[in-house]
Amino acid sequence: MPRTNITPALLAALSLNPGTSTVKSHGGSGFASTFKIETETKDGRKEMIFVKTGTGRNAEIMFRGEYESLNAIHEAVPNLCPQAFSHGPLGEGLDQFYLATDFLDLFPSRSSQGESLASKIARLHSAPIPEKYLGKFGFPVPTCCGSTVQDNTWEDTWTDFFGKRRLIMILEESERKNGPDSELRRYVEQTVEIVVPRLLGKLKDVKPSLVHGDLWSGNASKGITGGTQDDGTIEDVIYDPSACYAHNEYEMGIMRMFGGFGTAFFNEYHKIIPKSEPVAEYEDRLKIYQLYHQLNHHALFAGGYRGGAVSVMRSLLSKYAENR
Repeated sequence: MPRTNITPALLAALSLNPGTSTVKSHGGSGFASTFKIETETKDGRKEMIFVKTGTGRNAEIMFRGEYESLNAIHEAVPNLCPQAFSHGPLGEGLDQFYLATDFLDLFPSRSSQGESLASKIARLHSAPIPEKYLGKFGFPVPTCCGSTVQDNTWEDTWTDFFGKRRLIMILEESERKNGPDSELRRYVEQTVEIVVPRLLGKLKDVKPSLVHGDLWSGNASKGITGGTQDDGTIEDVIYDPSACYAHNEYEMGIMRMFGGFGTAFFNEYHKIIPKSEPVAEYEDRLKIYQLYHQLNHHALFAGGYRGGAVSVMRSLLSKYAENR
C-alpha cells in the first residue's frame, strides 16, 4: 500500500518542507507501490514528485537502474522522459527503497503538441555517448526488464553483449524460475553460437546507442513533464526504462512484439536513422531482438512465450546455420 507519510529520509533527500508537503495515492505498478508528493516551491508554486517504493534487494537494484536510465535519457533528450531526483533506502535499517522523479501528467488520448516520438527516439539513439563509455556495449549499473535483473557488464562487441548478457543470461534466469529445460537450452546455445555471430557479426559499423530497453506501448504515452501545475506542452514521452548502450535496432524488438507503434513511426524513424546494413537482414535482426523479450516473458510468466521463442530460433537456425 502507498505510504501516508513522508519519511525523514525522503524529506532530506528531496529537500522538502514537511509543513507544505503531502502524500496522495497515484497510479500503480506491477513491481512497486506508487504515490505522489504535492509540495510548494520557495516562490509559492505547486510542485509534484512521483515516488515508487519497494521491498528487498531487487527493489534496490531496480530503482538504482531506473534512476541511472532516466537520467541518461533525460540528459540526451530532456523532454522525452521524467528526470530522476533521488533513490535509496526509505529509512535507516529499513529493507524498503524508493525512487523519486518528476511527476508525469499523462494524457494518452490527447494529441502531441511537440516533436514526434519517432523523431525523439531517433535523437536518443544518435545522441553523443559519454567519452568513458565510447565503443562499449553495456551500462554502468544493472537494470530490470520487468522484474528480471539484467547484467549490463561492458563488452567490446555487440555480438558478445547480446549473446552473453542477454540471451545466455535470460536462459539461466528462465531455468532458475521454471526448472531445467534441455530443449530450450540447446536452441538458445545454438542461436548464440551460430546465429548471433552470423546475423549480428555482419553488421557494418555498428556503434553503441543509448536505448530505452523496454519500449513497449505501455511505456510510452503523451503527457506533461516537469512536476508543476503550470500549463505545459503535451509531448510524446517514455518511462520505466531499462537502458543500455546497444545497437539502435535492438529497441525495435519489443516494439514489434506487442505492437502499438505503426508503420508511420518506423518510416519516420528510418528516414532519420536508416536501417543498418545489410538491410536485407533487418527483419531477421528484429526477430532475434524480439527473441530476448519472448524468453524474458517466459522467465517471468511462463505460458505460451516459450513456444514463440522456440519457433523464432528454429527459423533463424534453419536459415543461418547453412550460411555461416
